[in-house]
Amino acid sequence: MVLGPQEGRIRLRAQSARLGLWDADKARHPSAMLSVVDLAATLGGLLNIGVAPAHGAVDDVTIAEPSHGIVGQPDDLVLGVGMDSTQAAVSLVSAAAAAGAGGVVLRRGLARRRAVRDQALQDGVALLELAEQASWAHVVWLLRGVLDRAAVGPGRREDAPVQDDLFALADAAAALVDAPVTIEDAQSRVLAYSARQDLTDPARVSTIVGRRVPDQVLATLRAQGVFRRLARSAEPVFVPASGGTKPRLVIPVRAGGEWLGSIWALVEGRPPVDVVAELVQTASVVALHLLRLRAQADLSRRVAADRLRGVLSGSAAGADSWLPPGPWRAVALGGSGGLGDAAHQLDLWESVCRRNAWNQPLLADLDGRPYAVVRDADDASAGSWGWLGAVVARAREEGLELTARAGRPAYQAGDLGRSRAQAREVDSAAPPLRSVATHEELWAEVTVNRAVAGLAESDAQGPVALLRAYDLEHHAELVRTLAAWLDHPGAPARAAAAIHVHPNTMRYRMSRVADVAGLDLEDPTVRLAVRLQLVAAVEVGAGTWR
Repeated sequence: MVLGPQEGRIRLRAQSARLGLWDADKARHPSAMLSVVDLAATLGGLLNIGVAPAHGAVDDVTIAEPSHGIVGQPDDLVLGVGMDSTQAAVSLVSAAAAAGAGGVVLRRGLARRRAVRDQALQDGVALLELAEQASWAHVVWLLRGVLDRAAVGPGRREDAPVQDDLFALADAAAALVDAPVTIEDAQSRVLAYSARQDLTDPARVSTIVGRRVPDQVLATLRAQGVFRRLARSAEPVFVPASGGTKPRLVIPVRAGGEWLGSIWALVEGRPPVDVVAELVQTASVVALHLLRLRAQADLSRRVAADRLRGVLSGSAAGADSWLPPGPWRAVALGGSGGLGDAAHQLDLWESVCRRNAWNQPLLADLDGRPYAVVRDADDASAGSWGWLGAVVARAREEGLELTARAGRPAYQAGDLGRSRAQAREVDSAAPPLRSVATHEELWAEVTVNRAVAGLAESDAQGPVALLRAYDLEHHAELVRTLAAWLDHPGAPARAAAAIHVHPNTMRYRMSRVADVAGLDLEDPTVRLAVRLQLVAAVEVGAGTWR
């Protein structure tokens, strides 16, 4: 019997249900397209892009069965599970493309054969490479989770079943070792813990309450070399009791050689070898769940960043459904001390925001700069402008030089594009030591920068050019003198003191300025124009006068 595409999907779900990868009682979410590039990025290490069309996107998964006519349907990601020859792979790519599939997944060795790649390029279908050691069953489970998360969007807790599974695994591990258990990621954040936490020590209580291992405990464990061993080896680690804490058995959780996290059991002594072996087996299951959590979290960040880029570029469609209550400010984020490019700065800022209780920060990079959207409020609640200023101040006290320069408030989502442009202006106009500033505070500097922008595109002309030429020829300082005189109107003594000369010297030089440039400094328009040209001369590197 030949099955159609829909029957093929039903078969996939039946297969997945037998593997524990599909909840048969759960209704399918409305479909949502996910780009092939984003999908591969969320499963980095397992899937790589072999051939990527400009607009490749998928919304569902089908296991190919060419002998039964199952080669996918429009926007499917087709899994070539049974492909074992170049000809079979070429035929599948061609058939999937004809059916309108969004992409085909093949084992890496097969996907990299020239005939297969050429066929994908010819048909314009995405070709993804699956790591040779990866389990197809695991890949189906991970793909299903990512696509379901894309379908419901980041606003819903679609990762809750994975979290529930981790808690169940923690309970199972606790039963195995007869001791309280926590499951933590590679940053020592608690992801799940067992129901048995009655026989804990103070460090474990702090860990459970704070959902993170206390700093003093981390320092002790680092000094003992525990994390170095976890990062480098898959072998269990026994940590003896010390400083009032009980012994701990730590099982690294790894996938493909990468350290993802660990299982911590609060034991009374070294467990039997067979118990440790069973915990190691449990760690392989935990690794699969951590991979799925990471993929879903990465997808959420990508979707949120894409939406925020749209809003910051002036597209406000649907923004009110996910933005917090307004008004808002767009903030240009930055920092000194070699913080790297926009992507690295964005990673740093995400870490800083989450560490300071903003669990879902509104961050995105645009035009080579990281930006945030915060609520226009001076309170200390996470995600507000007042809170962000305090975060920057604390970071500077810790030696991390961050900057946050904000545009004016946006009362509608469509105004955030304007606020972003203003934030960029404030960032350009702010003095180096002004780490936090708003457009309202630096309006004068922004206004001057706008006026000078046109002048700075070419060399300053007119009187200032004559004065610069005179200074170069006679080793004089007429430009610097004129700037000081304009900065201190009606106060020649203060102007002279600013450039460390005698008032008589100041008067003599100003007479030379009048002779060389023929300036009528009684005219306010002339004074304004000259002052702007002096600023422009500094902006284009023509010289300094301060």
